[in-house]
Amino acid sequence: MSVPFAPTLSSADRRKLDESDDALFYAEPRFVQHLDDGFRARLTDLYRQTIPAGSVVLDLMSSWVSHLPEDVPYQEVIGHGLNARELRANPRLNRFWTQNLNTDPALPLGDDSVDQALIVAGWQYLQYPEAIAAELKRIVRPGGRLIVAFSNRLFAQKAPQIWLNGDDRERLTSVATVLMAQGWPQPRLLAEPTRARGPLGWIGGHGDPFFAVIATVPADDSRANTSTSDE
Repeated sequence: MSVPFAPTLSSADRRKLDESDDALFYAEPRFVQHLDDGFRARLTDLYRQTIPAGSVVLDLMSSWVSHLPEDVPYQEVIGHGLNARELRANPRLNRFWTQNLNTDPALPLGDDSVDQALIVAGWQYLQYPEAIAAELKRIVRPGGRLIVAFSNRLFAQKAPQIWLNGDDRERLTSVATVLMAQGWPQPRLLAEPTRARGPLGWIGGHGDPFFAVIATVPADDSRANTSTSDE
């Protein structure tokens, strides 16, 4: 690892069922919705509530959709992912790049260069989430925010063991623990049900559960380096 970080996961925690190159797994675009209507509506509502218009937004581990409110203008939306065709099809991205974060976690963005960083249904595939948390702490400006959102859907073969072995509450706690070890303040945790759309929702049926970890860089952040390891 080229990024120094404070480790919280063991080697066993980082193992995946499928250790082949992630770039091969994502080589073909998937123009499908991986999360249901209820989850996506709640996510867009959260973005509307928390991301000011005019922000510079980083959509890390993005795809062909960003779930940002269509009517809110941002200064710039920067995308990252593993499939260029998906990213090219995303109308909210002003620019993007491709990079495998499990082999190279160093983000090609300057210090204090973005206001808001977003990861949707992506954290569960990071084998070195501590390195990504450290990099995001570097690039998110004081007063800025990181929102990590996920549900209970995933490609199990590409998820590290810590994610497969944990329940929903343990996954929230794991994300928070990683962030705080890299110097992020204690984050806000959300765990909410969603309602299914259509007839199932009319009778109280649930959609994909909504989980989010929201961490804010203090406005007076001194940028002290808390990292202790370089694996």
